[in-house]
Amino acid sequence: MKVLMVDVDGVLIHGRPADGLPLFTYLERDLGLRVDLLQQEFFQTHWRDIIIGREALEPKLADVLAKIAPHLSAETLIDYWFENDSRLDRNLLEELAALRQSGITLLLATNQEHRRARYLMEQIGLNAHFDDIIYSAALGHRKPSPDFFRMATEGRRAAWRDRFHRRYGRKYRSSAAVRLECRAVDGGRDAWRRASGLRQAGMSGAGAIRRAACRTGWWRRNRLPATAHSRG
Repeated sequence: MKVLMVDVDGVLIHGRPADGLPLFTYLERDLGLRVDLLQQEFFQTHWRDIIIGREALEPKLADVLAKIAPHLSAETLIDYWFENDSRLDRNLLEELAALRQSGITLLLATNQEHRRARYLMEQIGLNAHFDDIIYSAALGHRKPSPDFFRMATEGRRAAWRDRFHRRYGRKYRSSAAVRLECRAVDGGRDAWRRASGLRQAGMSGAGAIRRAACRTGWWRRNRLPATAHSRG
């Protein structure tokens, strides 16, 4: 079974829908809040805990805004933030759809807090293009920590084992072997081809990627029947 993990920000999503500029480009003009102040008082102070699920986004942001921008509610800023960081790379989505149709499982593997993870899947609609999302706040670890990828692959292994048991029945429960090839892609055409091991000509999409992490394989003791393995 082959799995492709794809990052979100800077790979699949690139800034403002209208022009691709960074999401807070016009923050001060639009909402009366200086970006450097938001960075200093919120992101540099609280984001480390929020992104791994130790703290919730809304209450921390509300506390900070009460201090630095009392005219602005957390809800208003969150809406502005998410909406202005949602420009999808449609070409990349089309290429990923072709891979998914060939039988490759597509997962998002991303540093996100809970609320934006839901927004990506439900509001932007990435649940129609990906089989699941694996994200830092749910795991308690962020990329590029090895613990992020260890927990991601261990969680998927249990799900895939159950899938194989349902598909092939009790007969193969003691002998089913699943080989998982999991590769994380953080953007860019040449690195994409190296990371995925696929020879898809003309991959477009997302500028300068580094090849991150996750080529993991495991075998259980015996092999699946050839027909079953080929269907994985």
